[in-house]
Amino acid sequence: MKETIYTIPLNDAFHAEDECPFCRLERDAEQHALDFILGKQSSYMEDDIRMETDRIGFCRHHYKMMYDFGNRLGCGLMLSTHLKKLNEEMTRQIKSFTSGKSTLMGRLKKTDLNPDAPETPLGQWLYEKEHSCYVCDHFNATYQRYLDTFFYMYKNSKEFKELFKNSKGFCMHHFRDLVEVGEKKLSVKEKQEFYPVLFSLMEENMKRLEEEVTWFCDKQDYLNRDKDWGNSKDSIQRAIQKLGGGYPADPVFKIDY
Repeated sequence: MKETIYTIPLNDAFHAEDECPFCRLERDAEQHALDFILGKQSSYMEDDIRMETDRIGFCRHHYKMMYDFGNRLGCGLMLSTHLKKLNEEMTRQIKSFTSGKSTLMGRLKKTDLNPDAPETPLGQWLYEKEHSCYVCDHFNATYQRYLDTFFYMYKNSKEFKELFKNSKGFCMHHFRDLVEVGEKKLSVKEKQEFYPVLFSLMEENMKRLEEEVTWFCDKQDYLNRDKDWGNSKDSIQRAIQKLGGGYPADPVFKIDY
């Protein structure tokens, strides 16, 4: 099968025998984005990049990664112009805000802090800012293509199908996406083959992690101190990845001077 810009990293991710190949692709993409905007090439000095970061901003997770990355000046320059644009928008939103009258029943009703349903234009604007992120967008722009490529390779490459069958499954987040996209990308006959394999992979590997974490806990008992750890030593971080995605044990991603 001819390799392309998407098949190569997807193949590499599956060959890595990770708990979730898509988590690996996501980590590579976010590190590439941070290195692009804050690294040696100083993309934050480019007007078109600053216009984008000013407009989009970053999520909480990637603000923390930016701070940890180590380029304080680059981070500060981006924040200064982003804050200027944000403050101008916020002033306009505040000036146009009109508070509605609350009813007695409304005041007695339990407060609903569901951020998915803001009731005011200001709340909607704040929600959009909270969920807008330059780094997230960088991965999301290619993620759908990775999913499309996954199903294309699954249907057209025997080698990749074997890689998939022998993988360790996926994190819960990316497992959900494979189920949902599979409904659109596969024929009825292909679904009858694909889903049993996917579900078996998830059940077997989630059970494997359950046993590894349980043995990690049991190993703390002095009666088991001389017994073999097996694969349980790093089971906590791998289980967290499987449940929530990401790499909790990763070292801080820093600028390489």
